[in-house]
Amino acid sequence: MTNKLTQASDPSLAPGEARCPGPSLQDIYDADGDAVPAAMRAEQYKFLGDEDLSFDRYFNPDFEQAEQVKLWNRTWQWACREEHIPAKGDRYVYDVGPYSILVVRGEDDAIHAFANSCPHRGMQFATTGSTGVKRSTIRCPFHGMTFNLDGSLNEIPCRWDFPHLNEDNFRLSAVQCDTWGGFVFINMNPDAPPLDDYLEIIPDHFKLWPMDDRYVALHTEKILPANWKMAMEAFLEAFHVLETHSQAVATAADANAQYDIFGKNVSRFMHAIGVQSPHIQKPFSQKQIFAKLGREAEALPEGETARAAHAQLLREEYSAEFGVDLSGKSTGEMLDSIEYFLFPNAFFFPGINIRLCYRFRPIDVDHCLHEILVLQPVPEEGKRPAPAKPIRLGVDDSYTSVEGFALAEILDQDTENVKMQRDGAKASLKGAQSLGNYQEARIRQMHLTLDEYISR
Repeated sequence: MTNKLTQASDPSLAPGEARCPGPSLQDIYDADGDAVPAAMRAEQYKFLGDEDLSFDRYFNPDFEQAEQVKLWNRTWQWACREEHIPAKGDRYVYDVGPYSILVVRGEDDAIHAFANSCPHRGMQFATTGSTGVKRSTIRCPFHGMTFNLDGSLNEIPCRWDFPHLNEDNFRLSAVQCDTWGGFVFINMNPDAPPLDDYLEIIPDHFKLWPMDDRYVALHTEKILPANWKMAMEAFLEAFHVLETHSQAVATAADANAQYDIFGKNVSRFMHAIGVQSPHIQKPFSQKQIFAKLGREAEALPEGETARAAHAQLLREEYSAEFGVDLSGKSTGEMLDSIEYFLFPNAFFFPGINIRLCYRFRPIDVDHCLHEILVLQPVPEEGKRPAPAKPIRLGVDDSYTSVEGFALAEILDQDTENVKMQRDGAKASLKGAQSLGNYQEARIRQMHLTLDEYISR
């Protein structure tokens, strides 16, 4: 394989205007010749600067402390899926940094969120990720203080000893709560803008990809040996595909990916599958690409591209497997890596072949928790399947230990990088990283938004 990494930049272009030679993603969609949704035709990029980004923001304890008091308690974050709490009395605990939130389904079927802390002595009602025991009330396991599902006071044992407490001054501390796409979001800031505003273009773009029509078919939780931002940034760009996932360059148009900055909170990349990397100078035949996609080379129909034929086979295979009709999905929707990022820590993939959701949460300056949900379309007939239970993976555990996880090898390659990057950043004499103007623009935008919170 020969690549074009040595190709010089064009001095006549303004910063951020340069693009890798070869067909753009939109050119590829034109060549597909099918009905690509308008959301995938949208393009929105702006040059955000080219200053180095200090490594101090990953490892400085003061920066981590600032995130705890200025970021995590002031942003909208997905806490769970609605299917995690389907019935009255169901509950789910979401922890981030020092904060713990109890999400419950109320008697009125509404979803409520509270600080996971008894107002008596601070005892947690349930532990992280726990659904607890379904009850008609919220009962403290320490002394039995009991609250209704709407947070109001229900019972105080030895009521005679608490004449100073009543239904007005002794109730659970409510947290803002809202839903979108089957996700339950929380925000600890009572003055935060509505979730719909915070989501920017996501609700409009996802009208054709209703995430509430999907269910959690697989759920992993893996500890990564890196700061949450450093680990997360590996998933904000496709620039690393050439080196980290070199086995994929025959079928991934990595350097010709499209990057969009839609606002402070939302960005996106899309890169085509079934099209070889522009780094490869000697082109593969369509039969070779078809074989690299896991198909029988000689089965490629005459005159058809590997990309189109693979997409059609996936329509048929996944329609049968999922119990849904995918015949109207475009080639791009079926195959491509379409990834929306929502600040501060969430990723949503509306595609069919790559149908993931990610979230990253801090543990300490050197470790984080990376969660992956595989969101599969709900069958058109029959009941909604129950959400998969989380599979916990340690730092050294491989994703290949998770049965049926098709992307295990790719994810192992991604996560194997993070410890070396963390330790290399600490060893750096330069003390900062230099980002690409286009391919790594989403990383820069994430830090610009982060800085807005930290500076408040």
